[in-house]
Amino acid sequence: MKAAIRKNYCNPEKIKIEEIETPSPKSNEVLVKVHATTINRTDCANLTAKPFIMRFVLGFLKPKKIILGTDFAGVVSKVGTDVTSIKEGDKVFGFFDTGLESQAEFLITKPGNLYPIPNEVDFKSAAASLEGAHYAYTFIHKVNLKPGDKVLINGATGGIGSALLQFVKTFDVEITATSNPKNMDLIKALGAHHVIDYTKEDFTQSSNQYNYIFDAVGKSTFGKCRPILKESGVYISSELGPYAQNLLFAISTSIFGKKKVVFPVPYSPKETIPYIIKMLQSKKYNPVIDKTYSLNEISEAYNFVIKGQKTGNVILEF
Repeated sequence: MKAAIRKNYCNPEKIKIEEIETPSPKSNEVLVKVHATTINRTDCANLTAKPFIMRFVLGFLKPKKIILGTDFAGVVSKVGTDVTSIKEGDKVFGFFDTGLESQAEFLITKPGNLYPIPNEVDFKSAAASLEGAHYAYTFIHKVNLKPGDKVLINGATGGIGSALLQFVKTFDVEITATSNPKNMDLIKALGAHHVIDYTKEDFTQSSNQYNYIFDAVGKSTFGKCRPILKESGVYISSELGPYAQNLLFAISTSIFGKKKVVFPVPYSPKETIPYIIKMLQSKKYNPVIDKTYSLNEISEAYNFVIKGQKTGNVILEF
């Protein structure tokens, strides 16, 4: 089988597509033929080990897993002798942030990492519904959204932001979202009541105030957002922030002051993916797809994602 391999942390140009032996599942494992994966922010962090803290999870000097990929959608090709919950031919998808080695034609995993793809959801959409939505789930479950709350989403055009916008919409709140000019109509269609063109306007200089500011791209700070938070308002970012300040603020603001920083430590996929499945089935969530690449174009795809200009998700299709 062909697989995207890097044996050391590197930039996208050093990813190699190699022909390796197709693995055979052990008695408690499943072999999946991959039809689609995404290339996402988590993948980019796993490729480059940036931020540096990733090395403590993935392997300090070099990665423990050499095949890239954190999510997938595909078909069960073979099951181990002890596996009874899944059968050959089942359409499945899954996500794990430290890697599933899924940017390959086949992958081996445990049944517990597999979830049924909802009917009428194709492989590309299934793959696109995982990583960003997984983190978006964390945002909304770290707070107590109430009808009538005012919410601002910074970075609503990304993989996390476009999922978060659709999830937040279900809470009957007033949503303001930032967008580039080309995606303003898309963001309105996904549920935003107000859209700020970030190329022309700094949302932190707004005269409006919000109960929650969800920074889905991690490009702002609590300090900049504090003036536009209501009393007892909450700021959540998808990134650590400069000098890991969001971790420190999450601790200090829990003790002092009324305006809070909450750090969105992710929930387990065992909790997030069933929610995603329900949202897909109810048509309340439709993942946004920007571009689709082939395996041979993987370096180009990673470079595109690393630039931070993608809309929704980037797909690697087999």
